Amino acid sequence: MINEKICKLREKLNKSIQDGEDYDKIYTISVELDNLIAEYYKDGE
Repeated sequence: MINEKICKLREKLNKSIQDGEDYDKIYTISVELDNLIAEYYKDGE
């Protein structure tokens, strides 16, 4: 489940970068992605 969220958020981040979205929006998505990845590794331990 969290794996799917990570993949979808990564796609959203890549699209935002490609589309030249505002830096703040890209940064916010990036932070969300980082938090999900950290949660994924925390749960995996």
